[in-house]
Amino acid sequence: MFGFGQLIAVLKKNPKKIVFTEGEDARILEAASRLLASNFLHPILIGSEEKIAIAAEDCGFNIRGAEIIDPEKYDNMDEMIDMFCELRKSKGVTPEQARHTLYQANYFGTMLVKMGIADSLLGGATYSTADTVRPALQLIKTKPQNNIVSSCFILVRPSATGENEVLAMADCAININPTEDELVEIAGEAAECAKIFGVEPQLAFLSYSTHGSGAGEAVDKMRNAAQKAKIKYPDLPIDGELQFDAAVSPRVARTKCPDSKVGGHANTFIFPDISSGNIGYKIAQRMGNFDAYGPILLGLNAPVNDLSRGCNASEVYSMAIITAALS
Repeated sequence: MFGFGQLIAVLKKNPKKIVFTEGEDARILEAASRLLASNFLHPILIGSEEKIAIAAEDCGFNIRGAEIIDPEKYDNMDEMIDMFCELRKSKGVTPEQARHTLYQANYFGTMLVKMGIADSLLGGATYSTADTVRPALQLIKTKPQNNIVSSCFILVRPSATGENEVLAMADCAININPTEDELVEIAGEAAECAKIFGVEPQLAFLSYSTHGSGAGEAVDKMRNAAQKAKIKYPDLPIDGELQFDAAVSPRVARTKCPDSKVGGHANTFIFPDISSGNIGYKIAQRMGNFDAYGPILLGLNAPVNDLSRGCNASEVYSMAIITAALS
């Protein structure tokens, strides 16, 4: 099962570059210093070289070897502006407007990924989720087969066997009230994400009903989405609609859904809306003693992830490894 050693081993074989949009933040600097000492993931810090150096010295972090790029002094800004204007030509963006926008670290960092200078991006230590996701949607865009960006949380805790118990939960952060078809897309992306963390996904489309025990539009939505997902992903174990207890407890599943191949054994959970998803993962984190990693953004052409503004340096370090491993 999942351990960060697996992701690090992958990165050691093929080191990546990751952009941090908030280069002066102490938490970013601490994480960057750890990454530089390990030499499997190369950080690019956005901001004033002088201010970043002073901030690192004040905090006592060694960032020697980090690449620091100041948008206002970037040598290839004209090339970046041309590409930005092309990407945003439908909005009639002028070079002057592009330059003004690209002086913002979130847009500048996203363009570094778009141009192939970096492999991935991690932001949000001081930016809002919207300010991290918006540039990615506008510039990196979704994969050709995707219509939306969604998110997944990976929850990890040690088990009695000595292996980590790993669960995936989606979408807990981006889509407020996804449609049936959007839930199908979310499920497919969440399953692929789960595999990266050593999970053989067994997907449960969650509801307050199990196989028709309850009624309502929300029940119909999850039942229909599960059926569509079974058709689209025939190789994945999928069931729904399922109540959470039927999804995770073999004893309950024997009573509520005895013929289900997923019931009692689900490890990848698809929530009907952002409210239930956000509440669900936080209950698991705070009362189930799971470590929660995410939100991991899914569906983009390149890995871009968002930090909580309340994150610590250890969380930045972990999310950097996760983000890079997706590239």
